[in-house]
Amino acid sequence: MPRKAPQIVLSQRMREVLEAKIRAHKTPQRLAERSRIILGASKGQPNQEAAAELGVDPQRVSRWRRRWFEDQERFEQAESKGATDRELEALAIGTLSDLYRCGVTPKFSAEQMVQIVALACEDPNDNGVPVSHWTPKEVAAEAIRRGIVESISVRHADRFLKGGRSAAPQKSVLVDLQGQA
Repeated sequence: MPRKAPQIVLSQRMREVLEAKIRAHKTPQRLAERSRIILGASKGQPNQEAAAELGVDPQRVSRWRRRWFEDQERFEQAESKGATDRELEALAIGTLSDLYRCGVTPKFSAEQMVQIVALACEDPNDNGVPVSHWTPKEVAAEAIRRGIVESISVRHADRFLKGGRSAAPQKSVLVDLQGQA
């Protein structure tokens, strides 16, 4: 037996704030979608129906509906204390925004990354590697041989060498390099 969805009650001001967020051109689509979920829920729309209408998973509708319900008292208190529309909008965005996720811990320390990049700046022939220039495969193998890292994939070594971006260096960097030459 499915659980009963929490009842969402919106004041006229909060409804107007959410509708304005949906209409605003600069509103991220995820916030507009979540605002639509809350507006539908306030009209008594079931989660399954809202999910079908928005083309999303019913769990998503349930999640945002539950989060809004948990903060509903905060909205009511803010309005009773005379919060401005801008303050109500900030509260709504806070509730409808993604929660912080820390992500995975880095596999390599900053020192290891610097050592790998420094290795790539050396002449391969000085290190007994019979190539004219370093490839990611040789850098990875040499980093392991030197004990800089226990293991590293060729793709990860390539990311270090590219510095995470493919753009050309900034003009100030080129000027500094030319001044040193």
